[in-house]
Amino acid sequence: MDELLSPEQLLSSLTQIEEAFRSDIAKVATLADLQQVRAKYSGKKGLVTAKMKALSSVPDPVQKKEFGRRINELKNFVEDSLKGRELLLKEGEQERRLLTEKIDITLPGKSVQFGRTHPINQVLSEIKDIFVSMGFGIEDGPEVELDHYNFEALNIPRDHPARDMQDTFYISDDVVLRTHTSPVQVRVMEKTKPPLKIIAPGKVYRCDADVSHTAMFHQVEGLMVDTDVSFGDLKGVLELFIRSFFGKDTPVRFRPSYFPFTEPSAEVDIGCVFCKGAGCRVCKTTGWLEVLGSGLVNPRVFEMTGYDPARYSGFAFGMGVERMTMLKYSIDDIRLFYENDLRFLRQF
Repeated sequence: MDELLSPEQLLSSLTQIEEAFRSDIAKVATLADLQQVRAKYSGKKGLVTAKMKALSSVPDPVQKKEFGRRINELKNFVEDSLKGRELLLKEGEQERRLLTEKIDITLPGKSVQFGRTHPINQVLSEIKDIFVSMGFGIEDGPEVELDHYNFEALNIPRDHPARDMQDTFYISDDVVLRTHTSPVQVRVMEKTKPPLKIIAPGKVYRCDADVSHTAMFHQVEGLMVDTDVSFGDLKGVLELFIRSFFGKDTPVRFRPSYFPFTEPSAEVDIGCVFCKGAGCRVCKTTGWLEVLGSGLVNPRVFEMTGYDPARYSGFAFGMGVERMTMLKYSIDDIRLFYENDLRFLRQF
């Protein structure tokens, strides 16, 4: 113990500590090494700190004064040496970083890649713009829908064979993932009096998946109701839309068809965009491609929504956005839209 040492021995121990410190500080190569040396000599349990605590055990005032002076000299020497070495190490670290992390300002800048609007959203926006330019408003509705709005109010009761046309995701007996956006039309008619002129874009869901179908896809449905709406109005609106979307020279034809919520009903075809009407595998050699369904609103739908079918008439239509996109850009596999392959998406 220091209290058992003579004054001469105490002073000699300070000299030994100084020599040991000089040896240790000379070996320091990193800031981590420096921290270990600092803890060894100046820490709470360091060698110099211990000598300062031992000062109180020196009985002779003269010797105590001399011993205290020598301890302070050693303490100041240790602290100054540690600070000096720390400064040198930090300067060396900065120089090393400047050499290894330097930037060559003569190099050309790196280009920033910007995102693109997904082709489905591009086409959806284009469809909206065309119909808005014709005076149609845009309406939205829930994707998780009541059976009443998805089927019953559209003249498709529970035992109707038309339900087999749509493979439905049922959440419960009375709740489904909507199979089309037509329920939006019913909801709008329930709360709005004619005249009406709306489109209803959005996601829909069906149990189907192959090169031309996915379980989730997008539709745009339209509805116009007034006191004197005819099939001629329907043809005029759809022909204007198709030629605005596909080109002014696009051939258009209407074929009789069947939908429970329209009567009479018609499928709308355009001249095949792949073979230009010559006949190919895609159009099954007919020269025509189906693009949407349409018809005059069934009076039964008007009755269920509170409209007087003797006073009002209207037309409705619906199209798949994915199909319109595939035809517009000659894409033969719907799954490409959802695989997130940048090689595909960067083309749009």
